Amino acid sequence: MSGARNAIGLVEDDPDQAQLISHWLEEVGYSVKVFHNATEFRRKLGAVSVDLLILDWNLPDESGISVLRTLRESGNSQLPVLFLSARGEEMDIVTGLNEGADDYLSKPARQAELLARVEALLRRTGVHSETRVDADALLPYRIDVTRRRVTLNDREISLTEREFDLALFLFRRRGRVVSRESLLESVWNLPGGVATRTVDTHVSRLRKKLELGGEHGWRLSAVYQHGYRLEPA
Repeated sequence: MSGARNAIGLVEDDPDQAQLISHWLEEVGYSVKVFHNATEFRRKLGAVSVDLLILDWNLPDESGISVLRTLRESGNSQLPVLFLSARGEEMDIVTGLNEGADDYLSKPARQAELLARVEALLRRTGVHSETRVDADALLPYRIDVTRRRVTLNDREISLTEREFDLALFLFRRRGRVVSRESLLESVWNLPGGVATRTVDTHVSRLRKKLELGGEHGWRLSAVYQHGYRLEPA
């Protein structure tokens, strides 16, 4: 049984800090995608899916506030953002939260506190790998994580182990675009750069089996050059 790991995006220009924070996160099972400046983050975000973003305030090419503002204006309103900055004045914290940050942590970050904040944000937004799926939010589908089965209008749908992992990953991230890279890494545990049609084949099969064409209130669609999105029809 494959266990999908949560992917954390880290925008941090200090290589030592980026390495340290990545180590902390990977040590407890998260996968980490590091962006060393705002330009790199903007360029790669469309092709990379993350479940939470840790964003440094002071970046060499653009302020973290500007990155956050653009992120929220572009429709990524559901992505939880943890601001990480040496700026710890009350007004700085208020500014970050008002611009759409979900939490704020002052540098130097402490390992236990950072990990606790990350886990709390993931649980709050419902994408933590251990979070139970809200049954009422997915009707007429129901996902039983313990018994690893999916039902549609109380009719069990026969899925392979991989198909169940894929369905669980997509339903937990409903409404958001997920890239093929993130699916390969989190569901197949393969490097995101591997060229394969496996993801497309499995998504197509899952769409057919679960009847995710909109007829039951949910639609699984391809998003050109980005990946897939499961959303209410």
